This record gives sequence, structure tokens and C-alpha cells, in this order.
Amino acid sequence: MLHPLFSTIVQRPDLVINHLSAYGALFHKEATSAGTELIARIVAGVVAILALVVFLGLAGTALMLGFLQDQFHWILVAVPGVSLVLLIVAVMIAMKPLKSERFPELKAQIESDAQALRTVA
Repeated sequence: MLHPLFSTIVQRPDLVINHLSAYGALFHKEATSAGTELIARIVAGVVAILALVVFLGLAGTALMLGFLQDQFHWILVAVPGVSLVLLIVAVMIAMKPLKSERFPELKAQIESDAQALRTVA
């Protein structure tokens, strides 16, 4: 006598194909989520680098203008301050830790299927 899994594969291959395609869809959904998070961190890193360059350029220019005019204007602090705030926010987003567990739904589904096969056997 064949194991119930093998008899199902022989008698109803469409069920097996549907089950495997559902695994593929679940994997695609979770991989897309992980990829989106990684892309967001990369974009935040690039924005942080650009904001740093802009901040250094504007701060240097503001410092030179302040010494040249021998006066203090708040705009000389505010303009580079905007890029500094953007830099801090981008660094916080880029340094946010990744989720510790990857593909939790896929792992749970595999475990559920393995438990179902153990009970049948």
C-alpha cells in the first residue's frame, strides 16, 4: 500500500500543483516585503549622504558669509539646519534594525504541512 501522500500525488496532481503555487505566492509576497524594506534603507542611506554634503557646503558658506559681513543672521543657521535635520532623519531610518525573523508565514505554513504529514503517516 502506498503512503497517502504518494497516492494523492498520483490521483490528484492538480492539488499538489495548487499547493506548490500557493507556496510560491506566499514566498513572493514575503520576499517583496523584505526587498521593500531593504530598498527603503538604501534610499535613506543615499539621502543621508547627499544631506551631509549639502549641509557641509551650506554650513561652510554660511560661516564664510558670517565672517565676511561681521554680523549674525538667523538665516545663516536655519538654512544649513534644514539639511542637518534631514540628515538626522535619514540616518535614523537607515540605521533602523532589520526584522529579526524572515519569512515567518512561510515557515509556519511549512511547519503546519509537516505536522499534517506526520499525523497522516
